Amino acid sequence: MDQTAVEHLRPAVIVPHRGLVLCAALIATFMPAVESTIVATAMPTIVGDLGGFDLFSWVFAAYLLAMAVTIPIYGRLADVYGRKRLFFAGTGIFMIGTALCGFAHSMPMLIVFRAIQGLGGGAVQPISMTILGDIYTPAERARIQGYSSSVFGISAVVGPALGAFLVQHVHWSVVFWINLPIGVVSILLFAVLLPERVEHRPHQIDFIGGALLVVGVGALMAALVQAVTLSAVTIGALVVVGLVAILALSVWERSIPEPMLPLMLWRRRVVLLCNLAGFGAAATMMAVGAILPTYVQGVMGRAPSVVGVVVGATSVSWMFAAFAAGRLMIRTSYRLTAAIGATTLVIGSLMLTAIGPATTPAWPTAAALVIGIGMGFCNTTFLVAIQASVGFQERGVGTGSQMFMRIMGQSVGAAAFGALINFGVERLLPGSGHLVNKMLEPATRATLTADQIARLADAVGVGSHDAFLLSVVISALTLLATILLPARLSPVRTSV
Repeated sequence: MDQTAVEHLRPAVIVPHRGLVLCAALIATFMPAVESTIVATAMPTIVGDLGGFDLFSWVFAAYLLAMAVTIPIYGRLADVYGRKRLFFAGTGIFMIGTALCGFAHSMPMLIVFRAIQGLGGGAVQPISMTILGDIYTPAERARIQGYSSSVFGISAVVGPALGAFLVQHVHWSVVFWINLPIGVVSILLFAVLLPERVEHRPHQIDFIGGALLVVGVGALMAALVQAVTLSAVTIGALVVVGLVAILALSVWERSIPEPMLPLMLWRRRVVLLCNLAGFGAAATMMAVGAILPTYVQGVMGRAPSVVGVVVGATSVSWMFAAFAAGRLMIRTSYRLTAAIGATTLVIGSLMLTAIGPATTPAWPTAAALVIGIGMGFCNTTFLVAIQASVGFQERGVGTGSQMFMRIMGQSVGAAAFGALINFGVERLLPGSGHLVNKMLEPATRATLTADQIARLADAVGVGSHDAFLLSVVISALTLLATILLPARLSPVRTSV
């Protein structure tokens, strides 16, 4: 009987206080969860204060790209050196970047600090989820994912409401600093509660693969996000550099014993399809996380508190859907559960395309809620399926591959959607990015005339609508990937 089959009877790692370790993992997960909702809520105000509307998508993309690149590295190192020490190192870097973000005085500075934050963030949630994969069986993980997703529900209530309060009554910098004490608590809890014995062995860390990934993805994203402001020659050069780096990465990963992105793992049908679908679901999610707040506050003219409610609806429904998905996949299959989630993503994306400037907040809130249901079903299923299909020595890399594709999906989604908005503004109102900054900040919005606001809102609205249409296409492709999963595979059935 192989290790994966044995783990259906008992977990790979036995700990004396499993419930307390679960609590430590949930507290750690709360950091990136609340960070995503609170920053999304505060983003229009930050843009209004710092300027740089044409760069706003990089605030998300830089953070997510840095996370994406480091997640596979942390996953590999965690399999070699142990979970705890990598979690401590990554969380420490995350906290340094978090502190620096609050001191940013310009949009480029904030983007750099967000990248530092992301370099550490690549360890926080993936290693926490890997630890839970070590101490629970596959059937237990299907239920435990509901608790993990409940963290997003709590952050959905706390994050947007607190973010709206802070930007209105204190200062937007505080939205970053609230994560600092949470990080300290998570480190202390894992240090005390999680016993760990690391079996040392010779290893080779794939730093060249990491560098090629940074260059390849970074160049392609730069060409996408800044296509409005860059010359055709520069865009072409970036695309060539990016494609060459990605091709070199593919060749390099086949030639070393411990690749950062082990291609053998991706030859497994469940791993490949779940990762592709995870990419699509995460990209779709950014239509709510990165674009909808700008639309609601800028185009619809609503207050930051309304933005908080809209963004929060996603995480609340995500929480309840994750609980339901855990129980459904045990009774049915990974394919059915994931397909239900992907179908819901398509419906939610279609609802986004129906939003207009005069739409009441109830409609975007409902669309965000529906997309949250889809994310709860999809992400829970993908992670449980991948962790069940790999052994203990591959679990860090396997979990990291899913987290990597989620973050890449968020990065590409934020970049693509942001580029469409920039294209829309530049096409209809060339050179008016500084006026969009004023429109997004309630204090400076009053200095614009009604005609200026109407024209700016129309330009941003056109770009946003194009972004919402793209999210429909991406979610439809996600649905296709879920349909191709094995028909009967589930947490209680290891073979079809």
